[in-house]
Amino acid sequence: MLCCSIVTAPAQDHTPLQLKQTIALPGVEGRIDHFALDPAGDRLFVCALGNNTVEVLDLRKGQRIHSITGLGAPQGIAYLPEPDRLFIANDKGGICKIYDAKSYQAVGEINFKDDADNVRYDDASKRIYVGFGTGGIGIISASEGKIIGAIRLPGHPESFELEKQGHCIFVNVPNARQVVVIDREKGEVITTWKTDGARGNFPMAFDEANHRLLIGCRTPPKLVVLNTESGNVVASIDISGDPDDLFYDSKRRRIYAICSAGKIDVIEQTDANTYKAFAKVDTANGARTGFFVPERDNLFIAVPHRGSQAAEIRCYQVK
Repeated sequence: MLCCSIVTAPAQDHTPLQLKQTIALPGVEGRIDHFALDPAGDRLFVCALGNNTVEVLDLRKGQRIHSITGLGAPQGIAYLPEPDRLFIANDKGGICKIYDAKSYQAVGEINFKDDADNVRYDDASKRIYVGFGTGGIGIISASEGKIIGAIRLPGHPESFELEKQGHCIFVNVPNARQVVVIDREKGEVITTWKTDGARGNFPMAFDEANHRLLIGCRTPPKLVVLNTESGNVVASIDISGDPDDLFYDSKRRRIYAICSAGKIDVIEQTDANTYKAFAKVDTANGARTGFFVPERDNLFIAVPHRGSQAAEIRCYQVK
């Protein structure tokens, strides 16, 4: 009697993001904004805007270890390993506070007067750039902790990116319905670009190797791709609602759009002008900010407290 057996191969898991770690944020209320990382110390710093705190998380222990209190709706943050400092930009009063990242004691502050928001650090020049007010990018000397200049804009800046192989800063200015290009050596705006009718251009990422600027728009929800050599729109693709953070994964040629509609939209880049939807990963309603760490293949997502959903940070392993 001849017996035959059929072995079924296990199904392939094509999910690009796998939940790796969840860190609870008990007592944290309201919106959660942007992040920074201390890679050597495995600390994640989270702007709990609605809670007026910055939450300090130990990624090895998987728990919160400290809360920096007394802030005024913190929005943007930068961590500098040398000299172990945190620069925290606050909406209320426009104060950028400087903290010793070991003791968490305040060591200085810079007054931008109104709505200090996104923060970027340029390691080459040792300068920190802060978007603020009704239209400006402030320039801080990291070593001195003092403002050394400002660049005027036609409206409040949201996300912006620094060119590494050049001197440009690309800035989303949604109220003006523009992407503004700054020459940071001249300290002035050199041109402005449109986003092909899509409005609410808040998040941004930059594929510098291909000269492509990736813009997340809210009305309608779209990823708009600009050629940074010409300013032309080369692609536009539908995404989920209310994006607030966007990241480019050069290793896998993917874009991760974090959307308040409870989705992470994963988009594949076939070439510099071709993009297609790859996957939508469920998160939670209101989860629209995060932080991508390409060296670790980790994508962090902020989940605010809403109803029965407690505030937490989720860490996804990128596959």
